[in-house]
Amino acid sequence: MRSMDIAGTGMQAQQTNIEVIANNIANMTTTAFKRRRPEFQDLIYQNLRVVGSNSSDSGTIVPSGTEVGLGVQTAAIYPILEQGNLQQTNNTLDLAVQGNGYFQVTLPSGEIAYTRDGTFSLSPTGQIVTADGYVVSPGMTVPQNATSVAINAQGQVQVTIPNQVQPQLIGQMQLATFANPAGLSPQGGNFFLATAASGNPIQGLPGSPGFGTVMQGFVETSNVNVVTEITNLITAQRAYEMNSRVIGVSDQVFATLTNPNL
Repeated sequence: MRSMDIAGTGMQAQQTNIEVIANNIANMTTTAFKRRRPEFQDLIYQNLRVVGSNSSDSGTIVPSGTEVGLGVQTAAIYPILEQGNLQQTNNTLDLAVQGNGYFQVTLPSGEIAYTRDGTFSLSPTGQIVTADGYVVSPGMTVPQNATSVAINAQGQVQVTIPNQVQPQLIGQMQLATFANPAGLSPQGGNFFLATAASGNPIQGLPGSPGFGTVMQGFVETSNVNVVTEITNLITAQRAYEMNSRVIGVSDQVFATLTNPNL
C-alpha cells in the first residue's frame, strides 16, 4: 500500500523539521547564530493515466491525468541571515558587525574561516584571538604596555601607549562578504568555510560600500524568535501525528483486506 510509504516520508520530513527547530531553540543564546528553516518538495509522481494522452481513436485527449504523489523530501535547510540585535557588553574586545560582512579567522590548518561572533580576547603574546585561541586575520598584536585598545567603526585598531600623546595604529581589520552567504558551510564553533556555492570571499574595509561597520563593546545576539519556533514546533508535531495516523489507518485497511473471515 503506497499510503504507508507516503506517510513514512511525511514523518521523516517532519522529523527533520523538528530537528532543525530544536537546533534553533538550543542556540537561542549563541552569539550571532542564524536560525535555519527547512524547505520541502514533493517526490516524483506515478502516472496511472498520462495527462494529454489520446482517449479515443477520434483524437480526443485526456484533460486531466491520474497522477499519484509518492510523498515528500527535504530540499534544503536555509539559514535566515537577518541580523540579530546588538547587545552592549562594554568589553573592549567584544566586536559586532553592523550590516554585511564576516570577521576572518585563521584556523590551525591554515584555512580562513568566517564568523560574525566577535567575542575576541588577547593571547599570551598579545594577539587578538577568538575564544578558541585562533588568530583574527590580519594578525594584530597589542603591546604589553598598552593601557587601552580602541577600535573604530572602520576597523582601525589603535592602542594607547604611556608617554605618547597620539594613539598608535597597530592594524586594520577587514571584513569579507559573499555573493551567496547562504552557501557557506557551517563548521561549528560559530565558524563557516567558503564553498563553490557561496563563491569566493570579497574582502573590504568596514564602512566601505557593501560592507558593515564595526561596533566596539557590542556583540550580535542570535536571531532566533522563540515564539515563532514554538509555533513551528507545534505545527510540526501535529503534522507528524497526522502522518502517523495515516499509517495506522492504512494498517487497518490492509488487515481488513487480508482477513479471511470477512
